[in-house]
Amino acid sequence: MKKIINKKNNKNEPWFKWLTRELNSYEAFQDFESGKNPRDVAEDFISRNSIAISKVFEDFDKEDKDTLDQFLKLTECEMHVFRILEKQIELKNKIIFVDFKKEKK
Repeated sequence: MKKIINKKNNKNEPWFKWLTRELNSYEAFQDFESGKNPRDVAEDFISRNSIAISKVFEDFDKEDKDTLDQFLKLTECEMHVFRILEKQIELKNKIIFVDFKKEKK
C-alpha cells in the first residue's frame, strides 16, 4: 500500500493506519452531545483532515481501493452486529418473568 505523509510527519505510515489513529483520537462524542448527527460529525472530520486526505488520494491505487472496500464491508458488518445487540437488549427489557409455582394470595 502507498505510504502517506500526514500532519504528524510519519512518512512511512499506511493511510489506513493513519485513518484509524485519527478517527480513534477524534472527539466525536463531544459532537454527538452537542446535537450533531453522525453524518455531520463525519463531514467535520473530513473537513479537518482534508489536506492529509488529499495526499492519500494522490497515490491511491487498486490495492488501496480494495482495502477501502474491505473496510466498508467490515464497518457495515459491525453496524449490523450493534443493531442486533440493540434489538436483543430491547427484547430482554420487554420480557416479564412469571413464576407459575408461586401461589396467588
